[in-house]
Amino acid sequence: HSNLEELQWMAQLVNDMLYLAKADHGLLVPTREPLALAEEVDALLEFFTLLAEDAQVSLVCAGAAHTRGDRSMLRRALSNLLDNALRFTPAGGEVRVRMTEGARGVTLTVENSGEGIAPALLPRLFDRFYRVDPARREGSSEHAGLGLAITQSIVRAHGGRIYCESQAGWTRFVIELPQED
Repeated sequence: HSNLEELQWMAQLVNDMLYLAKADHGLLVPTREPLALAEEVDALLEFFTLLAEDAQVSLVCAGAAHTRGDRSMLRRALSNLLDNALRFTPAGGEVRVRMTEGARGVTLTVENSGEGIAPALLPRLFDRFYRVDPARREGSSEHAGLGLAITQSIVRAHGGRIYCESQAGWTRFVIELPQED
């Protein structure tokens, strides 16, 4: 059974690396369908509800926005951010998703309470295989450190940008997607 788990993990790692290789060569071409982001976020939050309850973390969603994009790609990006937020939020903490729509485009924020990330480490967060906590590099094969690199490639394929802020007990990932014509 453990061999099968390891094989599945290795297969996912290879798939993730292929996904990033496609992104590097401009081969990630998102479809452009109209999306109500609140509906997409609600579906993901429903999926993560049991994990959040087990971790004693509350999930909060606010706002609404519409964009044109690839549903499965954007869900993967948001799922990566929510998974990370839940893993790094202490019991009794909170994960918030906020959406706004303005003249320049859509802003989607995933933020979590808990221990922050040192400012010097923020620029490396989107590097492949990078993990903030060196202790997490050994002994855990569940997370390879590719999720944020994949998320960044998806956001860039949509013509947007993603960055992270961390201060005052909150870590915030901000996705900005341009206004569609």
